[in-house]
Amino acid sequence: MSEPQDYPQPDLSPDGPGTSTSVLERTETEELVEPGDAERFAHYVRKEKIVQSAVTGKPVIALCGKVWVPGRDPNKFPVCPTCKKIVEEMRRRENGDDGEQ
Repeated sequence: MSEPQDYPQPDLSPDGPGTSTSVLERTETEELVEPGDAERFAHYVRKEKIVQSAVTGKPVIALCGKVWVPGRDPNKFPVCPTCKKIVEEMRRRENGDDGEQ
């Protein structure tokens, strides 16, 4: 099984405190039920990006596009439905299932 693709890291100003945000453009968007719902989920990010963020303090980008600096135990939260859907689609394509019958 291959790892999800690397996504671009947000640009941070060298003079700033490292708390800037970035926008990840996506052709497909999904509205959350309420503002702040993304804070209630654990998101998919490559392990090495999590480690790098822990060392540098730079934010990571989840598969769903959420940008943040990880700092809480993801095992205490349900998996983000958007991230989960993306991972399932990647696995399906990796196994040769393009969804057509």
